[in-house]
Amino acid sequence: MKKIMIKQFKLLAESNFLTPGFKDQFRLIKVLLCASKALAWRCFSFRHRTWFQLLTFFPDSKPPLYFRKRNNGHNPLLLPIYVLFIGIFLASSNGFSQPVNSRAALFESDEVFQITLRGEMKALMKDRSGDPVYYPLELAYTFQNNPETTIPVEVRTRGHFRRLRENCFYPPLLINFKKNGPQEHTLFSEQNKLKLVMPCKQDQYVIYEWLAYQIYSLVTPNSFRARLVKVQLEESGKKPKNPFYGVLLEEEKQMARRNGMIPVERDLRPQEVQRQPFLEMALFEYLIGNTDWSIQYLQNIKLIAKDTNAAPIAVPYDFDHSGIVNAPYAHPAPELKMNSIKQRRYRGYCIQAMDVYAETIARFQELKPAIYAIYQNNPLIDEKYQKTTIRFLDEFYETLQNPQKLEKDLLYPCDPNGTGNVVIQGLREH
Repeated sequence: MKKIMIKQFKLLAESNFLTPGFKDQFRLIKVLLCASKALAWRCFSFRHRTWFQLLTFFPDSKPPLYFRKRNNGHNPLLLPIYVLFIGIFLASSNGFSQPVNSRAALFESDEVFQITLRGEMKALMKDRSGDPVYYPLELAYTFQNNPETTIPVEVRTRGHFRRLRENCFYPPLLINFKKNGPQEHTLFSEQNKLKLVMPCKQDQYVIYEWLAYQIYSLVTPNSFRARLVKVQLEESGKKPKNPFYGVLLEEEKQMARRNGMIPVERDLRPQEVQRQPFLEMALFEYLIGNTDWSIQYLQNIKLIAKDTNAAPIAVPYDFDHSGIVNAPYAHPAPELKMNSIKQRRYRGYCIQAMDVYAETIARFQELKPAIYAIYQNNPLIDEKYQKTTIRFLDEFYETLQNPQKLEKDLLYPCDPNGTGNVVIQGLREH
């Protein structure tokens, strides 16, 4: 019976019902349970089957008398089982640390490490078509002075504006890991499809965009986590190129699951998504000076929700056309009639009552020291960019302190003569 008990616990631990972290905890609890001879005998003996048989697939017999309630409604013999199950649920949330190779491990640290992509890099970089193909490559990385780890992957180009050769030297990439492949038990454990943001022309702008992701992660957990990495490209049989900075982006499903939600796709107007998260997102886009997004066209926006019927939350990504990044190739859409990406334009929908924004404004006021700290004394950015960015942030917070200007900017979508209600699908590919 001990073998049967172990087998059934193994089936439960390996099932999709449990999260990766809970599975490891459950395996440990299984061992502890087996060590308790008295409890194991009472729960799993053929002669003493109980309600606990639900876990061992023996539901066909009644529990013995001494497992039934006494006259006072309590049975002291059940106490060990109660203690055990309380321990299981405490362990699932607090008792044991999450495994290092959990799904979130890749994004649990901001420490920069290097990845190398080896293979037919020249052919991959030339594939800028609208229907790119996957190329078999090898992903290698070193982390914290450990030996090099190599993982077979498939990689293709992706994106729109940055994919085109006339716009960017390096296209963005999509790294496809084999399901349950060799990446398990590595830093990339349980990853599926990872976006890799490549430098368009100069890699410092990738760093600037990564910092914008850091800002939004302060605003809300309903955001994509990003990991700054060094990227080295190595053509088969040739000397590897000098490494440059890139950014790995959290998968959409992973981000949604982390927040207890699922990804959804719907044709919606901005008024139909959850309002408070939308206001936070729209004010963040205003802060960084980004107008390259749209709820209607899902332009640089993903939607997540509790279920398919619930009002979704809008989650932004791709900030390279923002004023805070100030990439040389970035420009506002002509439909917006803006002079520069450094000019802020609030792209929310019309809300006449300014008190609706009070909670959101207070949130950004609260985050002011943390947002400034991202840029102050940051060794990844030069002094010139630090100063210009601090000034750019100063302008935002000065507006928050100026009720007249703030009202004018936030009510811009209500102006019938302005471009506040212009809906754009996104920047053209050429």
